[in-house]
Amino acid sequence: MDLRDLYQEVIVDHNRDPRNFRRLEQPTHKLEGFNPLCGDRLTVYLQLDGGVITDLAFEGSGCAISVASASLMTEALKGKPVTTAEALFTQVHDSLTGVSESGPDGKLAVLTGVRAYPSRIKCATLAWHTLNSALHGGHEPVKTE
Repeated sequence: MDLRDLYQEVIVDHNRDPRNFRRLEQPTHKLEGFNPLCGDRLTVYLQLDGGVITDLAFEGSGCAISVASASLMTEALKGKPVTTAEALFTQVHDSLTGVSESGPDGKLAVLTGVRAYPSRIKCATLAWHTLNSALHGGHEPVKTE
């Protein structure tokens, strides 16, 4: 199976059955994200304890890439230190925007398949930008424009 097939398979799977798609009742951080170009709208919820993301979830609606990317993000970062979230944000963002050829490892590597669809990069990075802003004290909704 080549990367393009794997990319499509993982995107479809995470869009049909998004992981951690729910509202956290008492998040320590919560932020909305919006992609006006595509209409993607989501809210990222996280629970931090001592610099560790003890719980991470999202809800909202969007295209398959946006939902799948948020789902993959929550799976990858739940239980991880904030420093890991910051490092993965940079890896994902830089690999999708062409700043870096290398991307994240594991399941997140399939996100690099979005580079073949430049108009969809903002869809794939919306959840990541929203999480990153929430981690750094953002209170205004994140917009991709």
